[in-house]
Parts: sequence; C-alpha cells; structure tokens
Amino acid sequence: MESRKAVRGHILFTIAVLVGLYIAWRLLKELEIIYVSALFAVILSPIVTSMTKFERRGRRISRGIAIVILVAAVLIALTIFFAFGLPPVLHDLRQFSTELPQRIPAAIARLNKIPLAGKFNLDVLIQRAESALTASASFLFTSLPAWLSHIFDILAAAFLCIYFMLEGEYAYRFFLSLFPYRDRARLQATLQRAELKIGKWLFGQGLLMLILGISSTIAFGLLHVRYFLLLGILMGLFNIIPIAGGIVTIALVAGIAALDSWTKMAGVLIFYAIYVNIENAYLTPRIMRSSVNLMGLTVLIALLCGTALAGVVGALVAVPTAALVTVLLEEYAVQKEWR
Repeated sequence: MESRKAVRGHILFTIAVLVGLYIAWRLLKELEIIYVSALFAVILSPIVTSMTKFERRGRRISRGIAIVILVAAVLIALTIFFAFGLPPVLHDLRQFSTELPQRIPAAIARLNKIPLAGKFNLDVLIQRAESALTASASFLFTSLPAWLSHIFDILAAAFLCIYFMLEGEYAYRFFLSLFPYRDRARLQATLQRAELKIGKWLFGQGLLMLILGISSTIAFGLLHVRYFLLLGILMGLFNIIPIAGGIVTIALVAGIAALDSWTKMAGVLIFYAIYVNIENAYLTPRIMRSSVNLMGLTVLIALLCGTALAGVVGALVAVPTAALVTVLLEEYAVQKEWR
C-alpha cells in the first residue's frame, strides 16, 4: 500500500514538473521581464537604501519617497537627453531625405570619374541602393507594432522594478520560506554575498561609464564630430555592456565622423584606442578587480550566452548574472580542500 502511494507521489511530482516546465516555456518572455526587473531592483536597492539614511532636521525620507526621487531623476535625465540630443539628428535626417534625390546624379557623376568605375556598372548599384532604402523605410513602417510592443515591455519592466524595490523584502522572505529552516541561514548568507558583489559591480561599472562618457564628449567636441553630446552619452551608457557595447558605439561614431572627413574618423579611432589602453591597463584593474573579480573568460562566456538567449537585454544582465552564479557555485558546487 505504501509502495503504491510512493509511486503515485512520484508520478504526480513528475507531472507537476512537466506542467511547470511547459508553463515556463509559454511564459518565457514574461519570466525574462520579471528576472530583469528583479535584478535591476537588486542593483538599485542600495541606492534607495542610502537615500533613506539621509537625515534632514532629524527626519529621514521613507523608502517610497526615495524611489519617487530616483524615478524622477531618471525621467529628468531622459527628458534632457531627448530634448537636446535627438533634435539635431532628426533635423539632419529630414534634410538628408529631402536632398537625396538631388544629390544622386552628382554622386553618380563623381563616381564615374574614378578610374575603372565603368566596369562596376554603377547605375545598377545606385538603383539597388535606392530600392534598399525604400525597402528599409517600408520595413521600419511595418515593424512599428513590434517596436511598440518592446516599449510596452520596457514600461512593464520599469513598473515591476519599482514594485520589487517597494515589496521585494516580502518576496525575498517568501522565497526563503520555501527552503528547509536549517538551510535558510546558509542560503541567505550566500545571497547577501551575491548582492554585495553585484552592488560593487554596479559602482565600478557606473564609474567606468561616467569616465568614458565625459572623456568621449570632450574628445568628440574638440574634433567637431556631429552630435558629439549625444554620441558621448551613448558611449558612456553602452559601456554597461562589456566589450560589445564599446565596439558597437565606436563603430557608430566613426561612421558619423567619416561623413565629414576621414581625418575626423581617424581622430575618433585614435582617441578610442588610447582610451581602451588606459582603461585596460589602469582603470579596470583598480576599479573592477576589487568589485566583481570575474575572469575575462567568464565575462566573455556570460556575454555570449546572454546575447544568444535574450539579445541586448541578455548582454545587459550577463555580468551581474555571472556574478550571482559564481557565488552560488562557490558555495554549493565547488569542492573545497580542507586541511
């Protein structure tokens, strides 16, 4: 009789696991949003906690007010960014689109003066380029609903992040209650170490982002690169994605600089080459080694897996996730030698 009950229990457990995996597969996108928002809440919670410790006239602000101040600061920064950074770009794009039909004949005449240019059938290439531009415009129009869905996902993640910062302590206690009482203290200590490691990563990465953003803005401004303020901010922001973020943004800046002159493009590339060497030789060893202490191979594997699983979002959370996994493996999987 007891053996039959045990068999039934195993069967029900297997069915429950399969149903859970099926539901998780169907809700993969929603689970990704929840994970990203929870991870960002963990990263931002130390900032909110430090704000609540600030006293003025013997009073401390509440956690809710601190979150409101943080959200307001982010919204103000985004407003300034879009108000001063995007209008010049949009103006040049409109001017370029209106002047493009007039520039094409002059461009063809210049290209035909190049030696051996007639062998490449430039007229056909120009026609294909025009059709490609038309297809790109139609693609942007047809993909508008997908972009709107991404905006909805970003807003949902932002609201979830706010609620995690407000009520995350209750969710954390509920999560710990799922484990046996004797194992909770060890798990809690491990998660606290992971939180500390991720918080140090945020501080170190934020400092590197600030240094790159300021130095890029100054360098691009001195080189008179178009949209130098917008591009400098993007250089700093995309530096949150190790390796890939810098490569993508410097390729974008170099392309924009090349529209004016090859000299500006060379200046941009020389600046970035100098900065990368300074960052790798001086800044990163002193800032990041004491914060995350992850091997370069671990970071590359995390970026590769994160990008394959969730694209840009996966690359964004790859390093803090790697830090979390590393702490859990060190505690529960690594076999330590005791002497």
